[in-house]
Amino acid sequence: MNLLTFTIDQEAAPLRIDRYLAEQCPEFSRSYLQKLLKEQKVTADDKPVKANYKIQPGVQIQVEVPDMEVPDILPENIPLDILYEDDYLLVVNKPKGMVVHPAAGHTEGTLVNAVMAHCGDNLSGINGVLRPGIVHRIDKDTTGALVICKEDSVHRDLAEQLKEHSIKRRYRAVVQGNLKEDEGTIEGPIGRHPTDRKKMAINHKNGKPAVTHYKVLERFGQYTYIECRLETGRTHQIRVHMTSIGHPLLGDTVYGSSKNPFHLQGQTLHAMILGFLHPVTGEYMEFEAPLPDYFLKLLEKLRK
Repeated sequence: MNLLTFTIDQEAAPLRIDRYLAEQCPEFSRSYLQKLLKEQKVTADDKPVKANYKIQPGVQIQVEVPDMEVPDILPENIPLDILYEDDYLLVVNKPKGMVVHPAAGHTEGTLVNAVMAHCGDNLSGINGVLRPGIVHRIDKDTTGALVICKEDSVHRDLAEQLKEHSIKRRYRAVVQGNLKEDEGTIEGPIGRHPTDRKKMAINHKNGKPAVTHYKVLERFGQYTYIECRLETGRTHQIRVHMTSIGHPLLGDTVYGSSKNPFHLQGQTLHAMILGFLHPVTGEYMEFEAPLPDYFLKLLEKLRK
């Protein structure tokens, strides 16, 4: 067991404990912190608190982090498209249709299964047994560059870079319709959809701030090829933001039209460029994941 201790500053605002811990412990997912709160592993002056407890100046917060469980997720010899690897991390080009990490009832064929086979025991354990090595993720049908951590200290550093929005992320997408402007910025807090819990939406009441910059690369009349630059990394951010301005991603039957004229497998979205400061060497590194074949073939069709 690992015991984390924080003393609330005298000038601190009365923030909810779950939000405070999310800021103090970026290496843990919010769902994991909620789990610790439910299991009464978070105390304020030695008294267990719930997620809605508001921090008070001078109070000592303690978080009891259980020892890592032995994962029941098995390594699988699934080929990886590795863009870069050293003793501390690796950058992979995730294919379409692959889930990043296991979830309830889905523990096989994921990127985690593949990297467990590739790295053995050399994966960070910060995000628990379901997400060893995983700092950030992309959707099942989104392709492209993703960084995997082999050590906890590397994981913490990259999580902090994500929190500070200093990691460079450039995506390529094809959207429906002809964008009026050559470039623009979409701002809108993203949270759970008020009625459909499987979807995200612009949610001014319960959403988290989100900013997406886009630039037109090529126009095809009914469709537009764009680059998106993320300032924040909310779930389904590009998909939700582009839909909010009337230009859902081509193939995205969740946020766009149920019609799929090009018979695509999910949204046309690719995480093309990933850049960050190496947590150990301090060197800036940038990686480019080439566009997948389906994306190149689609562009060829649209150009004709």
